[in-house]
Amino acid sequence: MSGLEILDTGPLSLIQDLGRTGHLRSGVGVSGAADRRSLKLGNRLVGNDESAAGVEVLLGGLSIRAQQQATIAFTGAPAQAYRDGIPVGHSSVIALDVGQAVRLDYAPSGLRTYLTVRGGIVVPEILGSRSTDTMSGIGPAPLEPKVVLPIGPSPTAFSLVDLAPVPPMTNETLDIRVVFGPRADRFTNPESLLRGQWAVSTDSDRIGARLDRVGTDELLQQTNDAELPTEGVALGSIQVPPSGQPVVFLADHPITGGYPVVGVVADADIDRLGQARPGQHIRFVGA
Repeated sequence: MSGLEILDTGPLSLIQDLGRTGHLRSGVGVSGAADRRSLKLGNRLVGNDESAAGVEVLLGGLSIRAQQQATIAFTGAPAQAYRDGIPVGHSSVIALDVGQAVRLDYAPSGLRTYLTVRGGIVVPEILGSRSTDTMSGIGPAPLEPKVVLPIGPSPTAFSLVDLAPVPPMTNETLDIRVVFGPRADRFTNPESLLRGQWAVSTDSDRIGARLDRVGTDELLQQTNDAELPTEGVALGSIQVPPSGQPVVFLADHPITGGYPVVGVVADADIDRLGQARPGQHIRFVGA
């Protein structure tokens, strides 16, 4: 089988597309890329449909070798890529000949870099998606060295650009918009969410970004300790356990929960939050 051979994966490399929809009634979440915009951009650069599967690389460190001619792109966190030791552009189209290797450095900012390849990665679909859901275990296993990723047929369309001008990704404080509800009335001080800053905890992953309070601003206080009946929770929900430290649900979040949800992150800002590194500061603002 020809395709892209994995030489090194870095801390974690997963196959991701835009997720599996239509299965919430069966208890199966959507999953998919944590930064959907970056995956879509990479697919547009190589001429794919935006929903084609690529590789989500945590921090960097991925190395691959082409076993066939291929056209690839790296988007998202700006890890420097090298083709046979020579630097190549980020968010740009990269051509590979048979036997050429590409190595990805570790990103200086952002959290997840996306590798897309013309034709997409065509591992078998599970429930209509090739995404790896780290919470449920549905989907392909995390990538390992010597795995060969099969590439699909080249689409007939080509990208109109070889390089996409994208805003620089930084480690500065992120302003994240939030809509209060549905359980803001379960807190004596829901507005405290918008005061001061929060820091992304090291105990964060694709399921959720756990937040620690920065400074002396008060934590969120619930009106009482009574548990809520389990109810559905959406992508971007800000769930608050008794500790008062919020958890923002990301791509692999559970579809139900029992802690009250004080608010929901605006959909346009979820991808930015998916790129926030541990220790990076978050400031919530009203949408």
